[in-house]
Amino acid sequence: MIDRLKFIPARLVQSLPVALGVTLIVFLMAHLLPGNAALALLGERATDASVAALTEQLGLNRPIWEQYFIFLTRLLQGDLGQSLTYQLPVTDLVFQAIPVTMSVLGYALVLALLISIPLAALAAFRPGGARDLGVRTYTLLGQGMPQFWVGIMLILLLGVNLRIFPVGGYGTTMVDHLYFLFLPSLTLAIAMCPTIIRSLRSSMIDVLGSDYVGTAKSKGAYGVALLRDHVLRNAAIPTVSVIGVNLGYLVGGSLVIEQVFALPGLGSLMINAIFARDFPTIQGVTLFVALFVVVVGILTDVVYTMLDPRVDFASKDQT
Repeated sequence: MIDRLKFIPARLVQSLPVALGVTLIVFLMAHLLPGNAALALLGERATDASVAALTEQLGLNRPIWEQYFIFLTRLLQGDLGQSLTYQLPVTDLVFQAIPVTMSVLGYALVLALLISIPLAALAAFRPGGARDLGVRTYTLLGQGMPQFWVGIMLILLLGVNLRIFPVGGYGTTMVDHLYFLFLPSLTLAIAMCPTIIRSLRSSMIDVLGSDYVGTAKSKGAYGVALLRDHVLRNAAIPTVSVIGVNLGYLVGGSLVIEQVFALPGLGSLMINAIFARDFPTIQGVTLFVALFVVVVGILTDVVYTMLDPRVDFASKDQT
């Protein structure tokens, strides 16, 4: 198994040009936002002299290529700069917010699997039946519902009307975190489920029609035992890639959901920074999101090799 994971260092090296391109895109996007960052920080009543002085202090009057070179040099040293609004190192702000965002994403993935696996199995064991039709209807409806709208509906139903879950906050203990993060995580899970269900249902139907499953049935394997021992592992192989892609997509969606549920994660940090034109904070959060997507891609390949012994990324990279 260790030999088959030797592709990881090569993938990390291959990610370096991608990371460099991301830094350039992030830098340009942040600096091409309309308006004056110094004026946004000082307010509309600021004098021309104070705006000019702050512009000089922040280095915003330098050529953009020089600003990018300074940004890249500091980044290689692990310095993301100083937040213009919080007056704190961006690295500290990002690392304070990361646990919240990662908790929401991890919680959402667990809920999505708990929902998707039973529904996909119900549909796959009787394709074309009433249960299959119901599951496919849910995937169509779930795919078209905006995440923020789902979050607001959950707040109104389970938070305001039934008062089962809190509508915002993060809590202080682990139990509090699980309780407070349930609604935002469920919101993301509902968005993730339709794609996972469709992929898993299709794979399960193919696996159920295979010869080895027919042999298992002839030996008396049915129901949950058949699903657990013979169907799920093989059907999950193509779904792993789908989950990896969806996690990269959902990290962007979580930024909005965090704002809806007033969570102190990367989403709130990012949105506040955008309104304040806080370039260093915008760049820091965006770089982390891009890095997360790269890491998820590598982890997806790792899980793929563990589930399917026929896949050997190490030999492919060598060729």
